Amino acid sequence: MILSCNSCQKKFVVPDNAIGASGRLVQCSSCGNKWKQFPEIQKLKEENKVTEIRPKQKNTNKNVRKKNTRKKDRPTLYSPEYLAKKHGIKINENGSNKQKNAENKKIHSFGFYNSLVVFIVFTIFVLRILYFFQELIVERFPFLRIYIEYLFENIKNIKEIIFNFFVGY
Repeated sequence: MILSCNSCQKKFVVPDNAIGASGRLVQCSSCGNKWKQFPEIQKLKEENKVTEIRPKQKNTNKNVRKKNTRKKDRPTLYSPEYLAKKHGIKINENGSNKQKNAENKKIHSFGFYNSLVVFIVFTIFVLRILYFFQELIVERFPFLRIYIEYLFENIKNIKEIIFNFFVGY
């Protein structure tokens, strides 16, 4: 059986046994229009009933064709309006959205390892400056001598632990 959509006039092939005697609700995959489809036998009977009820009208102008107007009650499936309304996706007309997001991520992301390297370099820089100006700081602030010595003693201990870990095993 060949079904035809009333809205967009698209045709579909459906097995005859797919539509029962009481009819079936079908939906157009192109425009989304829904209608109740009856088997061809009942469809012919319904058409006969309709023609019996309605008086036949004469068509004075035989060359006039009906225009198939497609209902535009909703946007097309892949239009920016539909995607924004249904899925929350916003698409710019100027370029693809994915490319701009990828460029923004590349520009703004610094990365874990880059941050770690910057942190280590900055820490070494600060410790070297502190070691270089150690005597000047102690002359100005004598109470800091204990803290500075304790800091550098801990750094030496950590260095020995790491060295023994790799050499010892």
